[in-house]
Amino acid sequence: MFKTVLFPVDSSKDSLEAAQVVAELVKSCHSRLYLLSVVEIETAGKHRESTMQSPEEVAMLLKGVKAFFAERGVETELLERQGIPSFMICDVADEIAADLIVMGCRGLGLTSEGLAESVTYRVVNLSPCPVLVVP
Repeated sequence: MFKTVLFPVDSSKDSLEAAQVVAELVKSCHSRLYLLSVVEIETAGKHRESTMQSPEEVAMLLKGVKAFFAERGVETELLERQGIPSFMICDVADEIAADLIVMGCRGLGLTSEGLAESVTYRVVNLSPCPVLVVP
């Protein structure tokens, strides 16, 4: 059903909690799993201190998530990109012909107060494929 699954990860608890759902889904569908992490670039007028702005931190995160999946018998391919996360996630999904994107979400960003800042909301609206949001 889902031959190629893209799992964008960041350092949030919600993203990492979604990993268990991804592992079960990929194993049951015999999917190819791509792990993506985006080194965030500063956007005009918005400066945030974030570990996702450090290529070293992103590389360590990907290594840890890859180990998580390896312990569960799931092979992964690692992708690291630089840019605006929501756009980069959709670009990579298109590039690898993903059948599904799975994302963790706190739920706060999907309210009217958080829509403008929510990576998940933007991906849901821009994605070239279905998006599974794991609360």
